[in-house]
Amino acid sequence: MADTAIERLGQQAWLDPVADPLKAAVHQAYEAGGEAGRALKNAAHGVWLGHPLHPVFTDLPIGSWTTALALDAAESATGDPGYGRAADLAIGVGLAGAVGAAITGLTDWSETDGSARRAGLLHGLLNVCATSLYVMSLALRRTRSRAAGRACSVAGFAVAGFAAYLGGNLVYGERIGVNHADEGGVDTFTPAIASADLPADQLRRGDANGVPVMLARRHERVCALAEHCSHLGGPLSEGTLRDNSVVCPWHGSEFRLTDGRVLNGPATHPQPSFEVRERDGQVEVKR
Repeated sequence: MADTAIERLGQQAWLDPVADPLKAAVHQAYEAGGEAGRALKNAAHGVWLGHPLHPVFTDLPIGSWTTALALDAAESATGDPGYGRAADLAIGVGLAGAVGAAITGLTDWSETDGSARRAGLLHGLLNVCATSLYVMSLALRRTRSRAAGRACSVAGFAVAGFAAYLGGNLVYGERIGVNHADEGGVDTFTPAIASADLPADQLRRGDANGVPVMLARRHERVCALAEHCSHLGGPLSEGTLRDNSVVCPWHGSEFRLTDGRVLNGPATHPQPSFEVRERDGQVEVKR
């Protein structure tokens, strides 16, 4: 029943007039920064980390706000104001983490489409609502309206919990942020394409006993990577060949030809690479 509700959320086309300009604004903001903007975008995606940075930040508000909930309960049960001061501190730590989660999440979200983008927008809006409730809670606590502050915290925690559920569906249902380069490998050198069918400075798709492979003959060397981009599965053989890299045609992820290293996001997972040799008129690969 829950899965059906999530699926229906992803079908709400009325969200697109909000999602489209927001996505464009995120892209324009990074592009306006030139090379510095690109570096910042890669950092927000988590290219340097090897997987998305957003989940690292989401643990901070969830953990801190859970701690605050327990400390508030302890203050109510014992009347000890020390628990209340600790709860206030935990809420503040959670708010700081929420800022990082918002920046990294918005950056990742801007590279999604369709139902994932719609569900992701709702996920983000709910988190904004939860964060706003915690800001209000902290403000009320500082004006000595602790009972009202605790009520806002409980409401914020409930909203954040539902937002987290949507976030889980984005990862495990829509596979956002996971490695999509899942073709598998071949244990021995296996023909993928005829040498004559792989001209210099061109991208070609090969097939190594059912395993799709992107191949390129560049600077008198043949390189081979998994065909499907690790970001969202885009066909690399239909991408753009640069000096020593290939750019995915879907969202612009850039990988080094020789080893699949991510040069530019949104991909964070390296692209699997293959050993290559030419023999008897065939390009053979192994991984």
